Amino acid sequence: MGKSATEQMNIVVIGHVDHGKSTVIGRLMADTHSLPEGKLEAVKARCASDARPFEYAFLLDALKDEQAQGITIDSARCFFRSQKREYIIIDAPGHIEFLRNMISGAARAEAALLIIDAKEGVQENSRRHGYLLSMLGIRQVAVCVNKMDLADYSQRTFESIRDEYLEFLNEIGVRALDFIPLSAREGDNIVEPSDRMPWYAGPTVLDIVDSFVKEQGIVNKPFRFPVQDIYKFTESGDDRRIIAGRVETGSVQVGDEVVFLPSEKISRIATVEGFNTPVQSQAYAGQSTGFTLEEQVYINPGELMCKTSEMVAQRGSHLAVNLFWMSRQPMIQKKKYKIKLAGARMPVWLRDVVTVLDASELTTDSNRQQIERYDVAECVLETLKPIAFDLSNDIAQTGRFVIIDNYEIAGGGVILDTPKCTGSRITERVQQRERRWERSAITPVVRADRYNQRSTLVLICGPVGVGKEKLAKALEEDLFSRGRYVYYLGLSNSPQGMDVDERGERDEYIRRLGEVSHLFTDAGLILIATISDLDDYELETINTLNQPSDSRIINVGPSRFSRAEIDLQIDDLGDTEEAVDKIRELLTAKEYLIEYYL
Repeated sequence: MGKSATEQMNIVVIGHVDHGKSTVIGRLMADTHSLPEGKLEAVKARCASDARPFEYAFLLDALKDEQAQGITIDSARCFFRSQKREYIIIDAPGHIEFLRNMISGAARAEAALLIIDAKEGVQENSRRHGYLLSMLGIRQVAVCVNKMDLADYSQRTFESIRDEYLEFLNEIGVRALDFIPLSAREGDNIVEPSDRMPWYAGPTVLDIVDSFVKEQGIVNKPFRFPVQDIYKFTESGDDRRIIAGRVETGSVQVGDEVVFLPSEKISRIATVEGFNTPVQSQAYAGQSTGFTLEEQVYINPGELMCKTSEMVAQRGSHLAVNLFWMSRQPMIQKKKYKIKLAGARMPVWLRDVVTVLDASELTTDSNRQQIERYDVAECVLETLKPIAFDLSNDIAQTGRFVIIDNYEIAGGGVILDTPKCTGSRITERVQQRERRWERSAITPVVRADRYNQRSTLVLICGPVGVGKEKLAKALEEDLFSRGRYVYYLGLSNSPQGMDVDERGERDEYIRRLGEVSHLFTDAGLILIATISDLDDYELETINTLNQPSDSRIINVGPSRFSRAEIDLQIDDLGDTEEAVDKIRELLTAKEYLIEYYL
């Protein structure tokens, strides 16, 4: 057959049980000579012995019986083949199981044939199936108007169904590649053009199926490498930092410039690392490997590495998705869940429900505020901070996700788009807080005049173990001795509930730090706090919650920031007293410390 004959494509044939879906599949298998040798004759003989008319739909039942008995046959793996490629049919009799497999990625249809009965016309189920394809994001769709023999091969009947259903598909954003009039039972327009419908000059079913565009192989797609961990070596002078993970798509080689998302930090591949493997200069999709970088950048596990020479992944905190919910408890707004996307694990909330499809009945509802078990919802999710991703139609491997609730997988979905959302949970929280806040007549200006200082949050950042706490306490003592109203917010003396586990509940710690900072700075104080490995998005959250006051950033040691402006960088905290003097000079220059004379 040639090299192209080995290509495979997954398609779903969908339609109401009485509209001839099984007959279309059976006829395709028979007319493309894809059946096991003797299968067609055997089924016909069985029908004759049972005194019942033969139907092509019986071929599917016979093959399923053999699969159930554990018999391996080629057509059970590949339902039919053309001169161009082989096709695997994704069976969708049980909508719940089909949806779960499609959205989880266990099975993935690249295209669809949608069957409508010419005699019955467009039914409610026809609309539901169209909407189902829309929610799954299947873009290559052909509509087969079947049983034209029962409609006397009427051109008017076909065009009426085509026009009505085309209008519906346009409304839900599904583009049909073509409408094909056919009779699966009689073989009209399945593989060969029909002389019973001379008014139709379009493609046959096999023609349109062969015109479907095959997805790129994972090696040919843009490079995607979710960072799982970062290994550091200290023995025998080995100072390597190996970025470990698995190449999901594409390839990369030594010397390629790469960018990490969402941090947007850039470097180049220095080496490709492996355990007990020969020296390599390249890595490909499917490989679990590691890399070292020419220029050291500080990144966190969960980031997504891409090549700058290719289409890079998107990043954002709002995701328009189709989500299949499996938990007994409904998914509700304002409850915190966790999203697992590529290598990232992050808190996520249900922000908006657009439309819900009941997977059992295929009924839709646009007025729901929560997502029940076995629902498929078109909705908007909001992550704690920006996350890197691809649209599922571009790169499925980094466009699929699962939702965790109480340590169990509660749902899964695919990313459709990045919605245009104004504001976030944090900004809305601040707006709500300000509306309810009853402020006194003592304004910040009055307090500043009384205290001879302007309030601010002094954040001392940097890696663990660089002496941030020692510096913060020394700064507090220095400013206090000079008559300033200052307070060091340490974890050990923080308000009840603040001393949370930073590793497991860091997002809650950040939120509470921002809220407490707002209280202290609103009271006119200079608040000093330390935090390890603060990134741009966490700083943005703290600053938003601390409004209308501002903050000054002191960074000790290597910086995790890629965009934030650092007010004072201290590379090595060798002399604490000297560092305190520099911070005090900074606060004076920025007019937080107002000079006064006795």
